[in-house]
Amino acid sequence: MPAETLDLRDVPPSERHPKIHSAFEALASGERLEIVNDHDPKPLFYEFQAEVEAFDAENYSCERQGVNEFVATLPKQ
Repeated sequence: MPAETLDLRDVPPSERHPKIHSAFEALASGERLEIVNDHDPKPLFYEFQAEVEAFDAENYSCERQGVNEFVATLPKQ
């Protein structure tokens, strides 16, 4: 179960990544952040992989649940 779930579909695009980074930073080690997005968040995965040391890229997952619904889990080491 994720520590927090963010539904970003109604959040303006310019506010999404800062909101995600802030929520991820607030997690304790071993917790996961779940995001719901209207597009595949693959660029976010690459951003986290390159910039966030505590991001557990090996256990990241993303599942398409609808035409405009992607659910991604960002685990923290």
